[in-house]
Amino acid sequence: MARTGVRVPHLPQHLSRTAGAVALSAVLALTATACADENEPKKTDAGEGGGPVVVATTTWEGAFAKAAGAKDVTVLVPPSTHHAPDYDPKPSDLAAVAKADFVLYAPFEPYADKIKEAAGSKAELVRVNLDNDAAKAAGEVTRLGGLFGTEVSAKKWNASFEREYAKLSKDLKSAWPGGKAPTAVSQVFTTWSARMAGARTVGTYGPEPVKASQVAELGKKKPALVLDNAHMSTGTVLPGSGAEQLKIVNYPGDDLDLLPVYRNAAAQLKKALRAR
Repeated sequence: MARTGVRVPHLPQHLSRTAGAVALSAVLALTATACADENEPKKTDAGEGGGPVVVATTTWEGAFAKAAGAKDVTVLVPPSTHHAPDYDPKPSDLAAVAKADFVLYAPFEPYADKIKEAAGSKAELVRVNLDNDAAKAAGEVTRLGGLFGTEVSAKKWNASFEREYAKLSKDLKSAWPGGKAPTAVSQVFTTWSARMAGARTVGTYGPEPVKASQVAELGKKKPALVLDNAHMSTGTVLPGSGAEQLKIVNYPGDDLDLLPVYRNAAAQLKKALRAR
């Protein structure tokens, strides 16, 4: 304990012993308070489990935060909202943002400006690169872990993800028809699933609606698969081409677990490949 300089006044003899005792008690209480303040750990705005309080606009950002080691994660856009960018923030959402240490959002979300205004001076606004490409996802988890001070948790998650992804990719490649890599046309936000399957991407489309000229051009590539974005679907992309169209889901569920996104996509792809 650091020495606290408190001067004890000299009590004249005519003061009663009771008064002296009271004065001494006050001095001791002051000294004890100083010691307690010195030894007490500093209080922070840490969330559940001692980590940061994180508000994520969607389950996608929320899943990245959880993978990076955040325990206290609040998601604004309900998973039932099919097209997250159309969501209109409620007053309760803005109140949640005001209490956060970090606010995670994506640049393509039009309500990002409202989130910025609501965050005030406390929360740190973090733009998240929403891409389920394996290398990019792992890099984003590492980056967020560094921001949150949860690097160890982020590293552990990345290790488990690397093992799971390698297993899924190997399994998909074993399902290639005739042992040959399939060809695929992908929506721009689902190319990661083609890479996981080891498919050869011969064309991409979106996020804008597919034009007739683009359909004709993509059709010439004669892809075996069309990997559509379940959250931004424009309907059947190559009707009558013989290509099997799959709806790839990018957003995790309420559990904010990224791994099922890869498992579910792999299950769809494997079934489609075996059917050819």
